[in-house]
Amino acid sequence: MFQSSLPQAHRAQIQAVLSSCPLVPVITIDDLDHALALCRALVAGGIKILEITLRTEHGLAAIRQLRNALPDVWVGAGTVTTVESYREAEAAGAQFIITPGSTPALLEHGINATVPMLPGVSTLSEMMVGYGLGYREFKFFPAEVAGGVRALQAFAGPFDDVSFCPTGGIRQETARDYLGLDNVAAVGGTWLTPKKLVDASDWDGITRLAAESLQRCRG
Repeated sequence: MFQSSLPQAHRAQIQAVLSSCPLVPVITIDDLDHALALCRALVAGGIKILEITLRTEHGLAAIRQLRNALPDVWVGAGTVTTVESYREAEAAGAQFIITPGSTPALLEHGINATVPMLPGVSTLSEMMVGYGLGYREFKFFPAEVAGGVRALQAFAGPFDDVSFCPTGGIRQETARDYLGLDNVAAVGGTWLTPKKLVDASDWDGITRLAAESLQRCRG
């Protein structure tokens, strides 16, 4: 059986994360030696949230490293797909958990976990399952494929107390369109860490890109 309601402290922490910066870089670490330099470059450009995906073997180690080195920014785990990986991310020091989709097991664990979760949804039906358990903040993924700005505008009608962090297919040029919606708290994207700049260790380029993206979305 599910616990009936998400703790208010969980919602408060997710809200604090999403309100700290309008952009959430979705970061995949292919080389652990790059992790700290890359994230320091993003922070130098004004980024205050770091979503480290668990798509590679270096994700958990990077989270541990970043939590020690960058105490003034939010460091969390993305692409969390199982309760086991949720627990591993908690143990590594993640301050928030982001999932690409929602399962009953993840939603239940998120209610009782120490670290709060931003569950992923792509439809109203999925969102309503989480909503019934007390979740009010969601990742909308894959945003562009799932209907983009128009879908989120439609979601606001029956659920005006829900906010989203859309991710998936969003670019620097389109982020502001999402952020202009009342029910969008922040936008996630991979464009902030292009492979070409990371492979070249062009950290100044990453910093410039982050600063330009923030300026553009704030307009």
